[in-house]
Amino acid sequence: MVVCGDDGLAHRLSAELRGVYGEQVVLVVPPNARTARRPVVGRPRSAPAALFDRVVSVAVGRGGGTSPAGSDAGAGGRRRGDERVLEAEFLTEQVLTEAGVERAAALALVYEDDETNIRAALTARRLNPRVRLVLRLYNRRLGQHIEELLDQAAVLVGESDEAVRDAATSVLSDADTAAPALAATAVAGTGKVIQAEGLLLRAVERVPPPVGVPAPRGVCTLALLSADGDDGGPVLLPDDAEVRRAEGRSRVMLERFSAAEGPAPGNGLGVGGVPPLSSLFSKQLRWSLAVLAGCVIALAVALSIVTDIHPLRAFYLTLLDLFAIDDPALGEPLGRQILQLLSGLVGLLLLPVLLAAVLEGLGTFRTQSALRKPPRGLGGHVVLLGLGKIGTRVLIRLRELNIPVVCVEGNPEARGLAVARRLRVPVVIGDVTQEGVLEAAKIRRAHALLAVTSADTTNLEAVLYARGVRPDLRAVLRLYDDDFATAVYRTLRVAHPLATTRSRSVSYLSAPAFAGAMLGRRVLGAVPVERRVLLFASVDVAGRPRLEGRTLADAFAPGVWRAVAVEGEPDTPPDRLLTKDDRVVIAATRRGLAELG
Repeated sequence: MVVCGDDGLAHRLSAELRGVYGEQVVLVVPPNARTARRPVVGRPRSAPAALFDRVVSVAVGRGGGTSPAGSDAGAGGRRRGDERVLEAEFLTEQVLTEAGVERAAALALVYEDDETNIRAALTARRLNPRVRLVLRLYNRRLGQHIEELLDQAAVLVGESDEAVRDAATSVLSDADTAAPALAATAVAGTGKVIQAEGLLLRAVERVPPPVGVPAPRGVCTLALLSADGDDGGPVLLPDDAEVRRAEGRSRVMLERFSAAEGPAPGNGLGVGGVPPLSSLFSKQLRWSLAVLAGCVIALAVALSIVTDIHPLRAFYLTLLDLFAIDDPALGEPLGRQILQLLSGLVGLLLLPVLLAAVLEGLGTFRTQSALRKPPRGLGGHVVLLGLGKIGTRVLIRLRELNIPVVCVEGNPEARGLAVARRLRVPVVIGDVTQEGVLEAAKIRRAHALLAVTSADTTNLEAVLYARGVRPDLRAVLRLYDDDFATAVYRTLRVAHPLATTRSRSVSYLSAPAFAGAMLGRRVLGAVPVERRVLLFASVDVAGRPRLEGRTLADAFAPGVWRAVAVEGEPDTPPDRLLTKDDRVVIAATRRGLAELG
């Protein structure tokens, strides 16, 4: 296995392949000077992340001797246990050759730059038409075309069908892989969502039911969460006997999800995308219009009583007096004259109110094609910090789940602003660390805060500030360094025991999907359970005796893996017999997925 990259995902993927699947790995990374490079302007890296890069560089530098690959490539080889590390400034054909691509079973290209990955993939396919390629691309449409192109190149070599299948190309995005878990963690009631063909499953945390009340039923129990004061961690994929013994422990249940169960539409849009009245006009203006309307009605009623005329005619005359288009009430009774004067006074007060209403209404409609501001009265929404690669994918995922969102972005040129404008999502432009920015995003009435900017310290500062405003706020923050994420999670959990805090590393969430693709498996997603991860993969029953011929309920190895559903069948009964033509969704630990094969 060959892994090429320039950030934490490459190191995480290499560790995944070695530690979980027992594979021999060649890791190609930039030289020390580039690995620990200064942060790029506009994409700040936190101090813990930079420290993590330096630690990796030192570890690589202590790995052993050097095997030069040529002066033009600037590559050096070092060995660290069962991992061989090559350092190369540029990923040239010579570097790929030294890494052993010609003999490799799989090659992962996980540089942050899409063009670098595409160039290397084309070169690798020419060097070894049989190698399985896994590319990290943010541009999904381009990724589809590249995948077809590289697969076609493998077919043209004239290999057997089995060899062509082994040489398949997979294009993944760390943003797409991690976004569902990040979005689902921030949403109450939706849990972690797993989507397959004809299936939509969610993992939901359930508190233990009271004594005498039956436990909630679902597809299965995925995990038993850690008990208070227990540092042993969660129990993954327990059997029925262990679930019965675990009274009083919270659990993660797998349930089928339907759109009807989702939260109500949000973001302050009415039918057909037209803003409701409450967002067109301010609260003060609405009260002013209501008071003036009450005055008009009162004057019409009084006029009907004083002059003994029909109420409709009295209302008509009141309106004429209101807009000063009626004749003066000369020779009329004193009551009629007083009412006419009062109507004229109300008319004078009404004119500026009507002008303000017109200006506010035009301003609201004019901004519908631009970035929207958070509508008045919005509550129960998710505040999303950062609209970069990860933030944009999380935003799309939240809107697919029909969750109201307010975005906060400090860069007016961020790539996600166009998506937010298209989805008509409110956006606050400003530095989240400055006072008043989170308040503008209605953080006091928000249900969750999701901080996914590229700076660890910014995410942490935003969460701490939000907790000061709302101690019970659900907070999810993206952190680059996994050890730092663990320390933050434990500290915030102790400091705010009544609030939900989750720290997530994108590389930690996305590495299992990349590793599965390198081994020819289709990983659907990763569900974090405290600081561990359960993988969901789509697996063919054919050729697997531990699946074929068994019922769905019997296809189960406690603590290791479990068949949870058959693709294409939304309601699969537990006694459904699995045949060789079926494809099932497997929930497994990392090692369990490797053992299943």
